[in-house]
Amino acid sequence: MPPPAWTILGQGLAGTCLAWQLLERNVPFTIIDRGIGGSSRVAAGLVNPVTGRQFEPSWRIAEFLPESVAFYRDIEQILGTSLWHPLPVLRLAQTGDEWRKIRHKAEQPEVARWIDEALADPPGGWTGAIVLGGGGRLDTRAFLDRSRAHFESLGLYRQDEISPDDTNRELVRCDGAAGLLSGQLGAHRCAKGEILTLRATGWDESMIRVGAGGWLVPIGNGCFKAGSTYEWQTLDESPTAEGRAKVATIATRLGGADFEILAHEAGVRPIVRRSQPLIGPLPEGCWIFNGLGSKGSLYAPGVARRLADWLVDGIEADPSLDLRNFRMIAS
Repeated sequence: MPPPAWTILGQGLAGTCLAWQLLERNVPFTIIDRGIGGSSRVAAGLVNPVTGRQFEPSWRIAEFLPESVAFYRDIEQILGTSLWHPLPVLRLAQTGDEWRKIRHKAEQPEVARWIDEALADPPGGWTGAIVLGGGGRLDTRAFLDRSRAHFESLGLYRQDEISPDDTNRELVRCDGAAGLLSGQLGAHRCAKGEILTLRATGWDESMIRVGAGGWLVPIGNGCFKAGSTYEWQTLDESPTAEGRAKVATIATRLGGADFEILAHEAGVRPIVRRSQPLIGPLPEGCWIFNGLGSKGSLYAPGVARRLADWLVDGIEADPSLDLRNFRMIAS
């Protein structure tokens, strides 16, 4: 019996990575996307090994980071372009309390493994600074656009809404925040984020900077991405004056006051439980891959591989990723 033909709904990071995994297995599929944006296209592609106010390693990063880097390197070879850009992360502390917490956490083995050095002389205006290894950025827009062109060349991509004919195929919903906002998994924690693209000639492009409640990511040729805001009430993709002002303040704190704003964009992060994705079957018969949150560049390749193993070979995902376990807990 031939394998089923799959329909992947959504060409963000989740849908694109799943499509590559199915393509590698020679499994027939069509990827359908409305082509109107989404948070994946706006994202800076930031990967930061140790994050947040609590200075904790990203969930299962030691497992997912090597897999994601290897995946992007493989896709670079296929597409003939550079996508993954490793960069150290400079974590900056504003206050003595924040710096003491970072120094305390830095002594823990699961954090210490990511630390390159603590700067004896932090940049002016900062209480402390620590350099992390293992960071970097994915050029998310190039990854999505080049992948789309590749799938189109193979007749595997369609820009459209899902049609009744597609229900004859096995359906995997990778529709991100749009799916969650429609009630796909019940309660959600989606958050709108706004970022700026800047030109700032002369700023340091050797590392990612994190601090002041945001980040500054060099993207080459004197340009940077700066972000981000969190808004849980107005969940649309419309940039706001308030968001622009807030991110500009972050950029000024992390980089300086002399910059030109080239673009101001907004997207809605698909969040169910922090930035821990979920995969599995829904009761109505289709499958789902969602909940990447703000860390899609880190988790999408490895989770897509696990979902492809499940779809094609019947190898179920581990319980922490299994949608069915989450639904039982939520109910």
